[in-house]
Amino acid sequence: MLCGVTVAALTAAAPAPGAAARPAAGSGPASDGAAADGTDAAPGSAAPGAAADQAAAVDGEDPPGLDVLKRGQGMAPGLLFLTPQGRHETPRGPQIVDDRGRPVWYHRIPAGFVAADFQVQEYRGKKVLTWWEGESSPTGTGSGTGYIADENYDIIATVKTPDAGERTDFHEFRLTPDGTALILSYRDEPYDLTPVGGPEDGQVLDYVVQEIDIATGEKVMDWHSLDHIPITDSDRRFDPGMPGPFPYMHLNAVSLDHDGNLLFSGRETSTIYKVDRETGEVIWRLGGKRSDFRLGAGARTIGQHNIEPAGENTYRVFDNQNMGSPGYESRVAWLRIDEQQMTAELVRQQVHPDRLTTGLEGNSQALPNGNTFVSWGSPSGRISEFSPSGQLVFDSTLPEDISSYRGYRAPWKSTPDTAPEAEVNDAVTAVDAVWNGATEVEGWRVLGGETQSRLRPVARAGWKGLDTEVQLPPEARDIDYVKVQALDARGRVLGSSPVEAVEPAASPHH
Repeated sequence: MLCGVTVAALTAAAPAPGAAARPAAGSGPASDGAAADGTDAAPGSAAPGAAADQAAAVDGEDPPGLDVLKRGQGMAPGLLFLTPQGRHETPRGPQIVDDRGRPVWYHRIPAGFVAADFQVQEYRGKKVLTWWEGESSPTGTGSGTGYIADENYDIIATVKTPDAGERTDFHEFRLTPDGTALILSYRDEPYDLTPVGGPEDGQVLDYVVQEIDIATGEKVMDWHSLDHIPITDSDRRFDPGMPGPFPYMHLNAVSLDHDGNLLFSGRETSTIYKVDRETGEVIWRLGGKRSDFRLGAGARTIGQHNIEPAGENTYRVFDNQNMGSPGYESRVAWLRIDEQQMTAELVRQQVHPDRLTTGLEGNSQALPNGNTFVSWGSPSGRISEFSPSGQLVFDSTLPEDISSYRGYRAPWKSTPDTAPEAEVNDAVTAVDAVWNGATEVEGWRVLGGETQSRLRPVARAGWKGLDTEVQLPPEARDIDYVKVQALDARGRVLGSSPVEAVEPAASPHH
Protein backbone atom coordinates (compact mmCIF):
# COMPACT_ATOMS: atom_id res chain seq x y z
CA MET A 1 0.00 0.00 0.00
CA LEU A 2 1.20 3.49 -0.74
CA CYS A 3 -1.12 6.01 0.87
CA GLY A 4 -0.93 6.82 4.57
CA VAL A 5 1.67 6.22 7.23
CA THR A 6 1.22 2.44 6.99
CA VAL A 7 3.46 2.64 3.93
CA ALA A 8 6.30 1.93 6.34
CA ALA A 9 5.21 -1.68 6.30
CA LEU A 10 5.77 -1.74 2.56
CA THR A 11 9.26 -0.34 2.54
CA ALA A 12 10.25 -2.49 5.50
CA ALA A 13 9.36 -5.67 3.62
CA ALA A 14 12.30 -7.62 2.28
CA PRO A 15 12.77 -6.91 -1.43
CA ALA A 16 12.06 -9.55 -3.99
CA PRO A 17 15.15 -11.65 -4.60
CA GLY A 18 17.00 -11.11 -7.83
CA ALA A 19 15.10 -7.97 -8.86
CA ALA A 20 16.52 -6.72 -12.10
CA ALA A 21 18.07 -3.28 -12.30
CA ARG A 22 17.63 -1.22 -15.44
CA PRO A 23 20.10 -2.11 -18.19
CA ALA A 24 20.83 1.40 -19.46
CA ALA A 25 22.34 4.29 -17.57
CA GLY A 26 19.95 7.17 -17.14
CA SER A 27 16.85 5.06 -17.76
CA GLY A 28 15.97 4.25 -14.15
CA PRO A 29 14.71 6.02 -11.06
CA ALA A 30 18.21 6.95 -9.99
CA SER A 31 18.39 9.20 -13.05
CA ASP A 32 17.75 12.90 -12.51
CA GLY A 33 16.66 13.46 -16.11
CA ALA A 34 13.48 15.46 -16.60
CA ALA A 35 13.58 16.12 -20.31
CA ALA A 36 12.97 14.27 -23.52
CA ASP A 37 16.07 15.76 -25.11
CA GLY A 38 18.47 13.07 -23.89
CA THR A 39 20.33 15.23 -21.38
CA ASP A 40 20.01 12.65 -18.63
CA ALA A 41 17.23 10.21 -19.38
CA ALA A 42 18.60 8.80 -22.64
CA PRO A 43 15.24 8.61 -24.43
CA GLY A 44 14.88 5.54 -26.60
CA SER A 45 17.48 3.67 -24.60
CA ALA A 46 16.95 0.01 -23.84
CA ALA A 47 14.71 0.10 -20.84
CA PRO A 48 11.43 -1.52 -19.83
CA GLY A 49 10.20 -3.97 -22.41
CA ALA A 50 13.64 -4.59 -23.87
CA ALA A 51 16.24 -7.18 -22.88
CA ALA A 52 15.99 -6.77 -19.10
CA ASP A 53 12.22 -7.10 -18.96
CA GLN A 54 12.22 -10.01 -21.38
CA ALA A 55 14.81 -11.78 -19.23
CA ALA A 56 12.79 -11.08 -16.08
CA ALA A 57 9.71 -12.50 -17.75
CA VAL A 58 11.58 -15.71 -18.62
CA ASP A 59 13.75 -16.20 -15.55
CA GLY A 60 12.26 -14.07 -12.77
CA GLU A 61 9.56 -14.83 -10.27
CA ASP A 62 5.99 -14.27 -11.42
CA PRO A 63 4.36 -10.97 -10.43
CA PRO A 64 1.24 -11.09 -8.25
CA GLY A 65 -1.63 -12.62 -10.20
CA LEU A 66 -5.12 -11.22 -10.67
CA ASP A 67 -7.90 -13.64 -9.75
CA VAL A 68 -10.91 -12.88 -11.94
CA LEU A 69 -14.16 -13.46 -10.05
CA LYS A 70 -16.64 -12.32 -12.69
CA ARG A 71 -16.64 -11.56 -16.40
CA GLY A 72 -20.08 -10.49 -17.51
CA GLN A 73 -21.67 -9.05 -20.61
CA GLY A 74 -21.20 -5.35 -21.21
CA MET A 75 -17.55 -5.01 -20.21
CA ALA A 76 -15.67 -2.25 -21.97
CA PRO A 77 -12.90 -3.37 -24.34
CA GLY A 78 -9.31 -3.01 -23.30
CA LEU A 79 -6.55 -4.36 -21.09
CA LEU A 80 -5.96 -3.69 -17.39
CA PHE A 81 -3.08 -1.56 -16.12
CA LEU A 82 -1.99 -2.24 -12.54
CA THR A 83 0.91 -1.77 -10.10
CA PRO A 84 0.45 -4.52 -7.49
CA GLN A 85 2.46 -4.25 -4.29
CA GLY A 86 2.11 -4.94 -0.61
CA ARG A 87 3.74 -6.45 2.43
CA HIS A 88 4.63 -9.70 0.71
CA GLU A 89 8.14 -10.41 -0.57
CA THR A 90 6.78 -10.32 -4.08
CA PRO A 91 8.11 -8.95 -7.38
CA ARG A 92 6.85 -5.45 -8.07
CA GLY A 93 6.38 -3.31 -11.12
CA PRO A 94 3.81 -2.08 -13.61
CA GLN A 95 1.99 -4.81 -15.44
CA ILE A 96 -0.66 -5.21 -18.12
CA VAL A 97 -3.14 -8.07 -17.80
CA ASP A 98 -6.19 -9.09 -19.79
CA ASP A 99 -9.67 -9.49 -18.32
CA ARG A 100 -8.98 -13.17 -17.64
CA GLY A 101 -6.08 -12.16 -15.40
CA ARG A 102 -3.40 -13.32 -17.83
CA PRO A 103 -0.26 -11.17 -17.88
CA VAL A 104 0.57 -9.38 -21.13
CA TRP A 105 3.48 -7.17 -20.09
CA TYR A 106 5.51 -6.95 -16.92
CA HIS A 107 8.32 -4.58 -16.00
CA ARG A 108 10.12 -5.70 -12.88
CA ILE A 109 11.53 -2.74 -10.94
CA PRO A 110 14.63 -2.65 -8.74
CA ALA A 111 14.52 -4.10 -5.23
CA GLY A 112 13.10 -1.66 -2.69
CA PHE A 113 11.24 0.37 -5.31
CA VAL A 114 7.51 0.70 -5.91
CA ALA A 115 5.45 1.82 -8.92
CA ALA A 116 2.19 3.74 -9.19
CA ASP A 117 -0.33 5.34 -11.55
CA PHE A 118 0.35 3.09 -14.57
CA GLN A 119 -1.91 4.01 -17.49
CA VAL A 120 -2.30 4.82 -21.17
CA GLN A 121 -2.06 8.53 -21.97
CA GLU A 122 -1.32 10.63 -25.05
CA TYR A 123 1.89 12.51 -25.84
CA ARG A 124 2.65 14.30 -29.09
CA GLY A 125 -0.42 12.78 -30.72
CA LYS A 126 0.47 9.16 -29.90
CA LYS A 127 -0.65 6.72 -27.26
CA VAL A 128 2.01 6.12 -24.62
CA LEU A 129 2.39 4.29 -21.33
CA THR A 130 3.13 6.32 -18.22
CA TRP A 131 3.92 5.44 -14.65
CA TRP A 132 5.79 6.66 -11.58
CA GLU A 133 8.63 4.61 -10.10
CA GLY A 134 10.78 5.18 -7.04
CA GLU A 135 10.98 4.80 -3.28
CA SER A 136 8.23 5.41 -0.73
CA SER A 137 8.43 6.88 2.76
CA PRO A 138 6.70 6.40 6.13
CA THR A 139 4.85 9.71 5.62
CA GLY A 140 2.86 8.30 2.69
CA THR A 141 4.91 10.10 0.05
CA GLY A 142 7.43 9.01 -2.53
CA SER A 143 10.65 10.07 -4.19
CA GLY A 144 11.00 9.00 -7.78
CA THR A 145 10.47 9.70 -11.46
CA GLY A 146 7.65 9.72 -13.98
CA TYR A 147 8.29 7.58 -17.07
CA ILE A 148 6.83 7.79 -20.56
CA ALA A 149 7.25 4.76 -22.84
CA ASP A 150 6.29 4.20 -26.47
CA GLU A 151 4.56 1.27 -28.16
CA ASN A 152 7.80 -0.73 -27.95
CA TYR A 153 8.02 -0.09 -24.20
CA ASP A 154 11.12 2.03 -24.69
CA ILE A 155 11.37 5.13 -22.52
CA ILE A 156 11.04 8.31 -24.58
CA ALA A 157 10.91 10.84 -21.72
CA THR A 158 11.17 11.15 -17.96
CA VAL A 159 9.72 13.81 -15.70
CA LYS A 160 10.57 14.94 -12.21
CA THR A 161 10.75 18.15 -10.23
CA PRO A 162 13.72 20.33 -11.19
CA ASP A 163 13.85 21.91 -7.74
CA ALA A 164 16.54 20.92 -5.25
CA GLY A 165 15.13 19.86 -1.91
CA GLU A 166 11.90 18.54 -3.41
CA ARG A 167 10.98 14.94 -4.18
CA THR A 168 8.67 13.84 -6.99
CA ASP A 169 5.73 12.04 -5.41
CA PHE A 170 3.84 9.00 -6.70
CA HIS A 171 0.30 10.28 -6.25
CA GLU A 172 -0.08 11.86 -9.69
CA PHE A 173 1.57 11.77 -13.10
CA ARG A 174 -0.85 13.31 -15.58
CA LEU A 175 -0.06 14.43 -19.12
CA THR A 176 -1.89 17.40 -20.59
CA PRO A 177 -2.76 18.26 -24.22
CA ASP A 178 -0.19 21.07 -23.98
CA GLY A 179 2.84 18.76 -23.87
CA THR A 180 3.18 19.22 -20.13
CA ALA A 181 2.87 16.93 -17.13
CA LEU A 182 1.13 17.66 -13.84
CA ILE A 183 3.13 16.17 -10.98
CA LEU A 184 3.17 16.32 -7.20
CA SER A 185 6.26 16.92 -5.13
CA TYR A 186 6.90 17.98 -1.55
CA ARG A 187 9.51 19.47 0.71
CA ASP A 188 10.14 19.54 4.47
CA GLU A 189 9.64 22.96 6.01
CA PRO A 190 10.33 24.19 9.57
CA TYR A 191 6.99 25.25 11.02
CA ASP A 192 5.17 26.21 14.20
CA LEU A 193 2.91 23.24 14.88
CA THR A 194 1.39 24.50 18.15
CA PRO A 195 -2.01 25.13 16.45
CA VAL A 196 -2.30 21.37 15.83
CA GLY A 197 -0.83 20.24 19.16
CA GLY A 198 2.80 20.02 18.07
CA PRO A 199 6.04 21.80 18.94
CA GLU A 200 6.83 25.36 17.97
CA ASP A 201 10.00 24.21 16.21
CA GLY A 202 8.33 21.39 14.28
CA GLN A 203 8.42 20.38 10.65
CA VAL A 204 5.59 20.14 8.13
CA LEU A 205 5.28 18.80 4.60
CA ASP A 206 4.70 21.51 2.03
CA TYR A 207 2.81 19.85 -0.83
CA VAL A 208 3.77 21.15 -4.26
CA VAL A 209 1.92 20.91 -7.58
CA GLN A 210 4.05 21.53 -10.64
CA GLU A 211 3.35 21.64 -14.33
CA ILE A 212 6.47 20.59 -16.23
CA ASP A 213 7.23 21.04 -19.92
CA ILE A 214 8.07 17.48 -20.86
CA ALA A 215 10.41 18.39 -23.72
CA THR A 216 12.52 20.86 -21.74
CA GLY A 217 12.02 19.87 -18.10
CA GLU A 218 11.18 23.49 -17.23
CA LYS A 219 8.46 24.50 -14.79
CA VAL A 220 5.33 26.06 -16.24
CA MET A 221 3.54 26.32 -12.89
CA ASP A 222 4.57 25.96 -9.25
CA TRP A 223 1.98 25.84 -6.44
CA HIS A 224 2.74 25.36 -2.73
CA SER A 225 0.06 24.26 -0.28
CA LEU A 226 1.40 26.30 2.65
CA ASP A 227 0.84 29.48 0.64
CA HIS A 228 -2.88 28.76 0.35
CA ILE A 229 -4.06 26.17 2.86
CA PRO A 230 -3.35 26.55 6.60
CA ILE A 231 -2.34 23.55 8.69
CA THR A 232 -5.42 24.11 10.88
CA ASP A 233 -7.56 22.87 7.98
CA SER A 234 -6.19 19.39 8.65
CA ASP A 235 -8.36 16.75 10.31
CA ARG A 236 -5.17 15.29 11.76
CA ARG A 237 -3.62 16.34 15.06
CA PHE A 238 0.10 16.17 15.69
CA ASP A 239 1.29 12.80 16.98
CA PRO A 240 4.79 12.74 18.50
CA GLY A 241 5.15 9.09 17.48
CA MET A 242 4.53 9.90 13.82
CA PRO A 243 7.60 9.47 11.56
CA GLY A 244 8.76 12.44 9.53
CA PRO A 245 7.32 15.93 9.11
CA PHE A 246 3.63 16.58 9.85
CA PRO A 247 1.61 15.49 6.76
CA TYR A 248 -1.16 17.99 7.29
CA MET A 249 -2.83 17.77 3.87
CA HIS A 250 -1.74 14.59 2.07
CA LEU A 251 -2.39 15.90 -1.42
CA ASN A 252 -3.22 12.81 -3.46
CA ALA A 253 -4.72 13.84 -6.81
CA VAL A 254 -4.53 16.57 -9.45
CA SER A 255 -6.68 16.80 -12.56
CA LEU A 256 -7.82 19.33 -15.14
CA ASP A 257 -11.33 20.73 -14.94
CA HIS A 258 -13.28 21.42 -18.12
CA ASP A 259 -12.33 25.12 -17.99
CA GLY A 260 -8.60 24.37 -17.78
CA ASN A 261 -8.25 25.09 -14.08
CA LEU A 262 -7.03 22.49 -11.61
CA LEU A 263 -8.76 20.12 -9.21
CA PHE A 264 -6.89 18.88 -6.11
CA SER A 265 -7.78 16.29 -3.47
CA GLY A 266 -6.54 16.58 0.10
CA ARG A 267 -6.95 13.35 2.04
CA GLU A 268 -6.13 14.74 5.51
CA THR A 269 -8.44 17.73 4.98
CA SER A 270 -11.24 15.68 3.32
CA THR A 271 -11.51 18.54 0.85
CA ILE A 272 -11.63 18.92 -2.91
CA TYR A 273 -10.10 22.17 -4.17
CA LYS A 274 -10.50 24.04 -7.41
CA VAL A 275 -7.42 26.16 -8.11
CA ASP A 276 -6.79 28.83 -10.70
CA ARG A 277 -4.13 27.42 -13.04
CA GLU A 278 -2.67 30.88 -13.73
CA THR A 279 -2.70 32.58 -10.32
CA GLY A 280 -2.68 29.60 -7.96
CA GLU A 281 -5.55 31.05 -5.95
CA VAL A 282 -8.11 28.67 -4.48
CA ILE A 283 -11.39 29.22 -6.37
CA TRP A 284 -13.47 27.04 -4.06
CA ARG A 285 -13.35 24.30 -1.44
CA LEU A 286 -15.75 21.38 -1.45
CA GLY A 287 -16.00 19.62 1.92
CA GLY A 288 -13.74 19.78 4.94
CA LYS A 289 -13.69 22.32 7.75
CA ARG A 290 -14.09 25.36 5.48
CA SER A 291 -16.33 24.18 2.66
CA ASP A 292 -17.54 26.97 0.40
CA PHE A 293 -20.59 24.87 -0.43
CA ARG A 294 -23.52 23.82 1.71
CA LEU A 295 -23.42 20.04 1.49
CA GLY A 296 -26.55 18.04 0.83
CA ALA A 297 -27.22 14.56 2.18
CA GLY A 298 -24.42 12.18 1.22
CA ALA A 299 -22.27 14.89 -0.37
CA ARG A 300 -19.52 14.90 2.28
CA THR A 301 -16.38 12.91 1.44
CA ILE A 302 -13.92 11.46 3.94
CA GLY A 303 -10.28 10.75 3.10
CA GLN A 304 -11.09 10.73 -0.61
CA HIS A 305 -8.79 10.03 -3.56
CA ASN A 306 -8.94 10.78 -7.28
CA ILE A 307 -11.12 13.72 -8.34
CA GLU A 308 -12.27 13.96 -11.97
CA PRO A 309 -14.72 16.21 -13.86
CA ALA A 310 -17.77 14.19 -14.93
CA GLY A 311 -20.03 16.60 -16.79
CA GLU A 312 -21.23 20.14 -16.33
CA ASN A 313 -20.65 21.17 -12.70
CA THR A 314 -20.36 17.48 -11.79
CA TYR A 315 -17.37 15.69 -10.31
CA ARG A 316 -16.57 12.02 -9.75
CA VAL A 317 -14.67 11.14 -6.60
CA PHE A 318 -13.29 7.92 -5.19
CA ASP A 319 -14.52 8.44 -1.63
CA ASN A 320 -12.86 6.13 0.89
CA GLN A 321 -15.29 7.30 3.60
CA ASN A 322 -12.73 6.55 6.28
CA MET A 323 -9.23 7.56 7.32
CA GLY A 324 -7.50 4.22 7.49
CA SER A 325 -9.70 2.44 10.03
CA PRO A 326 -12.97 0.57 9.38
CA GLY A 327 -15.70 3.04 8.55
CA TYR A 328 -18.51 3.54 6.10
CA GLU A 329 -18.56 1.75 2.77
CA SER A 330 -16.10 3.16 0.28
CA ARG A 331 -17.77 4.42 -2.87
CA VAL A 332 -17.53 6.27 -6.12
CA ALA A 333 -19.55 9.45 -5.67
CA TRP A 334 -20.85 11.83 -8.36
CA LEU A 335 -21.27 15.30 -6.86
CA ARG A 336 -23.00 18.25 -8.54
CA ILE A 337 -22.28 21.80 -7.45
CA ASP A 338 -24.24 25.01 -7.93
CA GLU A 339 -21.86 27.96 -7.92
CA GLN A 340 -24.74 30.43 -7.73
CA GLN A 341 -26.45 28.93 -4.71
CA MET A 342 -23.15 27.47 -3.43
CA THR A 343 -24.67 24.07 -2.78
CA ALA A 344 -23.41 20.55 -3.48
CA GLU A 345 -25.55 17.46 -3.87
CA LEU A 346 -24.95 13.76 -4.33
CA VAL A 347 -26.15 12.75 -7.80
CA ARG A 348 -25.45 9.04 -7.45
CA GLN A 349 -22.97 6.66 -5.91
CA GLN A 350 -21.51 3.26 -6.61
CA VAL A 351 -20.58 0.84 -3.85
CA HIS A 352 -19.29 -2.70 -4.20
CA PRO A 353 -21.82 -5.50 -3.56
CA ASP A 354 -19.43 -6.84 -0.89
CA ARG A 355 -19.63 -3.47 0.91
CA LEU A 356 -15.89 -2.85 0.81
CA THR A 357 -14.32 -0.29 3.11
CA THR A 358 -10.81 0.82 2.17
CA GLY A 359 -8.86 3.54 3.92
CA LEU A 360 -5.93 3.81 1.50
CA GLU A 361 -5.55 4.32 -2.24
CA GLY A 362 -8.28 3.90 -4.84
CA ASN A 363 -9.56 5.51 -8.03
CA SER A 364 -12.34 5.42 -10.58
CA GLN A 365 -12.26 5.77 -14.35
CA ALA A 366 -15.03 6.64 -16.81
CA LEU A 367 -14.96 4.22 -19.76
CA PRO A 368 -16.06 5.06 -23.33
CA ASN A 369 -19.13 2.78 -23.18
CA GLY A 370 -20.44 4.54 -20.06
CA ASN A 371 -19.09 1.98 -17.59
CA THR A 372 -17.09 2.91 -14.51
CA PHE A 373 -13.85 1.08 -13.72
CA VAL A 374 -12.83 1.05 -10.05
CA SER A 375 -9.68 0.12 -8.18
CA TRP A 376 -10.84 -0.18 -4.57
CA GLY A 377 -7.44 0.38 -2.97
CA SER A 378 -6.04 -1.16 0.18
CA PRO A 379 -6.62 -3.45 1.96
CA SER A 380 -9.23 -4.95 -0.39
CA GLY A 381 -7.13 -5.31 -3.57
CA ARG A 382 -10.36 -5.51 -5.59
CA ILE A 383 -10.63 -4.31 -9.19
CA SER A 384 -14.16 -3.93 -10.61
CA GLU A 385 -16.25 -2.54 -13.44
CA PHE A 386 -19.85 -1.37 -13.33
CA SER A 387 -22.42 -0.63 -16.02
CA PRO A 388 -24.15 2.78 -16.11
CA SER A 389 -27.06 1.23 -14.19
CA GLY A 390 -24.71 0.04 -11.44
CA GLN A 391 -24.55 -3.63 -12.42
CA LEU A 392 -21.26 -5.38 -11.61
CA VAL A 393 -19.95 -6.63 -14.96
CA PHE A 394 -16.34 -7.39 -13.99
CA ASP A 395 -14.78 -8.22 -10.64
CA SER A 396 -11.34 -9.42 -9.63
CA THR A 397 -8.97 -9.49 -6.72
CA LEU A 398 -5.25 -9.39 -6.11
CA PRO A 399 -3.69 -11.76 -3.55
CA GLU A 400 -4.21 -11.07 0.15
CA ASP A 401 -2.41 -7.93 1.38
CA ILE A 402 -1.65 -6.88 -2.20
CA SER A 403 -3.26 -3.82 -3.77
CA SER A 404 -2.77 -1.45 -6.70
CA TYR A 405 -2.60 2.26 -5.90
CA ARG A 406 -4.75 2.91 -8.96
CA GLY A 407 -6.07 0.75 -11.78
CA TYR A 408 -7.18 1.49 -15.33
CA ARG A 409 -8.73 -0.20 -18.34
CA ALA A 410 -7.77 0.96 -21.84
CA PRO A 411 -7.20 -0.33 -25.36
CA TRP A 412 -3.50 -0.90 -26.11
CA LYS A 413 -1.78 -2.56 -29.06
CA SER A 414 1.87 -3.43 -29.37
CA THR A 415 4.08 -5.66 -31.44
CA PRO A 416 7.42 -4.95 -29.74
CA ASP A 417 10.59 -4.66 -31.77
CA THR A 418 12.23 -7.14 -29.41
CA ALA A 419 12.10 -10.78 -30.53
CA PRO A 420 10.18 -13.55 -28.77
CA GLU A 421 12.18 -16.02 -26.69
CA ALA A 422 12.03 -19.79 -26.39
CA GLU A 423 13.18 -21.93 -23.50
CA VAL A 424 13.02 -25.74 -23.42
CA ASN A 425 12.56 -27.48 -20.10
CA ASP A 426 15.13 -29.98 -18.93
CA ALA A 427 13.05 -33.01 -19.89
CA VAL A 428 12.41 -31.63 -23.41
CA THR A 429 8.68 -32.09 -22.87
CA ALA A 430 7.64 -28.43 -23.23
CA VAL A 431 8.79 -25.07 -24.56
CA ASP A 432 8.10 -21.77 -22.84
CA ALA A 433 7.27 -19.08 -25.42
CA VAL A 434 7.64 -15.50 -24.21
CA TRP A 435 7.12 -12.16 -25.92
CA ASN A 436 6.82 -9.51 -23.26
CA GLY A 437 4.20 -6.91 -24.18
CA ALA A 438 2.98 -8.38 -27.48
CA THR A 439 -0.77 -7.84 -27.50
CA GLU A 440 -1.77 -9.36 -30.85
CA VAL A 441 -0.51 -12.91 -30.32
CA GLU A 442 -3.24 -15.54 -30.59
CA GLY A 443 -1.04 -18.62 -30.65
CA TRP A 444 2.44 -20.10 -30.79
CA ARG A 445 4.08 -22.52 -33.22
CA VAL A 446 7.19 -24.43 -32.19
CA LEU A 447 9.76 -25.40 -34.80
CA GLY A 448 12.36 -28.02 -33.99
CA GLY A 449 14.96 -30.22 -35.63
CA GLU A 450 18.38 -31.81 -35.55
CA THR A 451 20.09 -28.90 -37.36
CA GLN A 452 19.52 -25.15 -37.30
CA SER A 453 18.75 -25.05 -41.02
CA ARG A 454 16.21 -27.88 -41.09
CA LEU A 455 13.52 -26.96 -38.57
CA ARG A 456 9.99 -28.28 -38.91
CA PRO A 457 6.73 -27.50 -37.08
CA VAL A 458 6.49 -29.83 -34.08
CA ALA A 459 3.87 -28.27 -31.78
CA ARG A 460 1.30 -25.51 -31.51
CA ALA A 461 -0.72 -23.90 -28.72
CA GLY A 462 -2.96 -20.95 -28.06
CA TRP A 463 -1.63 -17.89 -26.23
CA LYS A 464 -2.13 -18.34 -22.50
CA GLY A 465 -0.34 -15.27 -21.20
CA LEU A 466 3.06 -13.64 -21.16
CA ASP A 467 4.77 -17.01 -20.59
CA THR A 468 2.94 -19.71 -22.57
CA GLU A 469 3.98 -23.33 -22.11
CA VAL A 470 3.71 -25.39 -25.30
CA GLN A 471 3.73 -29.15 -24.76
CA LEU A 472 5.92 -31.19 -27.10
CA PRO A 473 4.59 -34.50 -28.44
CA PRO A 474 6.78 -37.57 -27.70
CA GLU A 475 8.03 -37.76 -31.30
CA ALA A 476 9.42 -34.23 -31.03
CA ARG A 477 11.44 -34.69 -27.87
CA ASP A 478 14.67 -35.63 -29.63
CA ILE A 479 15.19 -32.18 -31.16
CA ASP A 480 18.53 -30.42 -30.87
CA TYR A 481 17.38 -26.96 -31.95
CA VAL A 482 14.18 -25.03 -31.39
CA LYS A 483 12.53 -21.71 -32.13
CA VAL A 484 9.04 -20.32 -31.66
CA GLN A 485 6.81 -18.25 -33.91
CA ALA A 486 4.11 -15.91 -32.61
CA LEU A 487 0.92 -16.11 -34.68
CA ASP A 488 -1.91 -13.62 -35.04
CA ALA A 489 -5.62 -14.46 -35.31
CA ARG A 490 -5.21 -15.36 -39.00
CA GLY A 491 -2.21 -17.58 -38.37
CA ARG A 492 0.29 -15.09 -39.77
CA VAL A 493 3.73 -14.89 -38.19
CA LEU A 494 4.15 -11.74 -36.08
CA GLY A 495 7.61 -12.54 -34.78
CA SER A 496 10.10 -15.35 -34.38
CA SER A 497 12.61 -16.16 -31.70
CA PRO A 498 16.25 -16.87 -32.44
CA VAL A 499 17.10 -20.52 -32.95
CA GLU A 500 18.12 -21.99 -29.60
CA ALA A 501 20.22 -25.08 -29.00
CA VAL A 502 18.61 -27.57 -26.67
CA GLU A 503 20.76 -27.89 -23.56
CA PRO A 504 23.05 -30.94 -23.80
CA ALA A 505 21.73 -32.40 -20.55
CA ALA A 506 18.23 -32.28 -21.97
CA SER A 507 18.84 -33.60 -25.46
CA PRO A 508 19.06 -37.37 -26.02
CA HIS A 509 21.50 -36.77 -28.88
CA HIS A 510 24.18 -35.55 -26.43
